[in-house]
Amino acid sequence: MTRRAAPAPARRDDLGATEPRLADLAPDQRLRRLELTVTRRLDGLLHGRYRGLLPGPGSEAAGSREYRPGEDEVRRMDWAVTARTTVPHVREVDADRELTTWMLVDASASMEYGTSTLDKRELAVAAVACVGFLTAGVGNRLGAQVLAPEGLRRFPARSGRIHLLGLLRALLGAPRTGDAPGPGVAGRADGRRATPVPGLADGLAGLQRVATRRGLVVVVSDFLDDLPDDPDAPPPWATALRRLAVRHQVLAVEVTDPRELELPDVGLITLVDPESGRHREVWTGDPALRERYARAAAAQRDQVRRALHRAGATHLALRTDRDWCVDVVRHVHEQRRLATAPAAARGGAV
Repeated sequence: MTRRAAPAPARRDDLGATEPRLADLAPDQRLRRLELTVTRRLDGLLHGRYRGLLPGPGSEAAGSREYRPGEDEVRRMDWAVTARTTVPHVREVDADRELTTWMLVDASASMEYGTSTLDKRELAVAAVACVGFLTAGVGNRLGAQVLAPEGLRRFPARSGRIHLLGLLRALLGAPRTGDAPGPGVAGRADGRRATPVPGLADGLAGLQRVATRRGLVVVVSDFLDDLPDDPDAPPPWATALRRLAVRHQVLAVEVTDPRELELPDVGLITLVDPESGRHREVWTGDPALRERYARAAAAQRDQVRRALHRAGATHLALRTDRDWCVDVVRHVHEQRRLATAPAAARGGAV
């Protein structure tokens, strides 16, 4: 879409005026309505109330300080520091009351596909906005890493609405395949440097290095990166996702398009692999071909679901032809139901 040549000044908190494409993604200020209504009803249901990992004021070590008689408890004495300095010291801890959310957003070539109102990348931006609004709060921070055609782009964890809007605009403005040097290569416009585009496993490994405190990790992708032909073999990104799930609560947002699941009967078409650029002509008038395609697509999505389940991630499926707000609300209500269900019922749920 062509940008305005001379955009008028806009309020920094106006979703519709700061970026034309952002207004197209959220017609009638839909994201603002989500913030005012869904957040009010569902705040805290996505990630809990941030209670500490252990009973008491906190569990994250934050150093030591000198002992204050009459104020500090003897149980908090830091005997190692006391022995080194010969001065009584007590341990200080930080309470796990603030939530840090880290997001890995897949902006690769396969995410540019879409046959509905939104393409998969725009739906991914909507998912980022939804999670950002739902987790917004005093002291909460949001950081992100974006897998784009030009490489891995990092956004430090910060709080505030302006930071979230800047992240959304950066995601919408990320270069597309036509702007990149070529399939599987990321480089500068002058051609002086070219490096392989990092995959989903690389992005998850990088996220593990920066997400040091326990919190919420959200991965938004179609999860089609390097899926093995053997449906029982784990994808290369499954190990890194499992490692994140050991320490953090992980939410995997799977973004799909209906044409990835079934082919319409429209005659002869040319299919293009956005990752490799390969072309293949297909006659969609063949019912047997459409049936084989649907079975293969269903098996592929089932492979992704099994990998996410084995990794310990919560799965949220979004489609470009459905109302993503409704899907998010249903998911959050389901997570609340599972959280309040007896342990036996949670163990039997899939």
